[in-house]
Amino acid sequence: MNPRLIALTLVILAFAALTAQALHVAGYWGILLPNFQSWGAAQVFTDLVILAVLACFWMWTDAPRHQLPAWPFILVTLAAGAFGPLFYLLAREWRSRTSGSA
Repeated sequence: MNPRLIALTLVILAFAALTAQALHVAGYWGILLPNFQSWGAAQVFTDLVILAVLACFWMWTDAPRHQLPAWPFILVTLAAGAFGPLFYLLAREWRSRTSGSA
């Protein structure tokens, strides 16, 4: 298996485990509300929102070159943050391996 596929899969699995634990312990509101309790937390949250929007634009422009639909990954990004770009990178890498281009 390709080292990039392995690395992306491991990152997704580790992030999914962290997300599941955070949801189990804190719940959705416990993850979201602290971002509005200080200016520092609000800055980090805003930074992540900006990065998510930029990732959506990148996926939208990059997907046609790799013959992938962008909209499912954009929806996942809007609903679940970093999982969208991570799954996009995994799909893009998988597509390039199965189509024979690197």
